[in-house]
Amino acid sequence: MKRPTLFGIGIGPGDPDLITLKAVKVLGRVDIVFAAASTKNSYSLAVEIASPHLKEGVPLVCLGFPMTHDRKKLHSAWEENVYKVHYALMKGRDAAFITLGDPLTYSTFGYIMCTMKERYPEIPIKIIPGITSYQAGAAAAREVLAEGEESLSVVSGALGPKRLNDVIDHTDNVVILKVYRHYREILDTVNGLDLTSRSVLISRCGLPGEKIVHDLNRYPDRFLPYLSLILIKKNKKG
Repeated sequence: MKRPTLFGIGIGPGDPDLITLKAVKVLGRVDIVFAAASTKNSYSLAVEIASPHLKEGVPLVCLGFPMTHDRKKLHSAWEENVYKVHYALMKGRDAAFITLGDPLTYSTFGYIMCTMKERYPEIPIKIIPGITSYQAGAAAAREVLAEGEESLSVVSGALGPKRLNDVIDHTDNVVILKVYRHYREILDTVNGLDLTSRSVLISRCGLPGEKIVHDLNRYPDRFLPYLSLILIKKNKKG
C-alpha cells in the first residue's frame, strides 16, 4: 500500500502567473492543503494563489505560526502543526504545504519538514521548488543577479543590517530579503557603504502597488510593504 505523501510546494513570489506547471499538477490531486498564517491574521496570499488550482471540495487548512523570536514558542508551534499534518496523512490523504517563493528558502515549510523528519521519519516528503521573490524582482527591474565569476549572497534583513555587514566584504552581489521592518537602518548602512547608486528596492513584485526604486534616498519611508527586498551590485556597470 502506498504511503501518503507530504508535498512542500512553492507557488512563486506572489504573481499568480508565476506558479509552476508541476505545482499546479500536484495541487490538482492532493487531498488536503495546509498553509502558514500568522496567529494574528488568517489571511494567506499563498492560499489565494493556490485556490483556483485545487480540486473541488479539498480542505484548506491555515496553520498558525506566531511572529516571534522566542525559540520555545516557535518549537511548540512547529510540533503542534506537524501533529495536525501527520494526523491528516494517517487518514491516507496526500497533503500539500504551500508557501510563497520556494519551500526551502526562508520558508516556514523548512521547519515543518525538519520536525516531520524527526518525529515521523517514515513519512515520504517531496519538494516542488518555486520561483523566489528575488528572481522575480531581478526580472522586473531588469537587473542581472550574477554573471561570469561573480558571487551572490542572499541574506535576511529581518533583524536589520547586520547580515549585510557580515557579507558585504566577501561577495560581489547581495540580495537583502525582508527589509520592510528595518528599511531605514538598512538604507543608512547602504549609504555608509557608498552603495546606494548600485542598489534597487523592489516592493510587491508582480502585485498591485509594485514599486521599483533605483534611487533609494528618494524613497526614505520607514515602513515598507512586507514583500520588499533590495538588490545590491557592488560592481554595477553603467
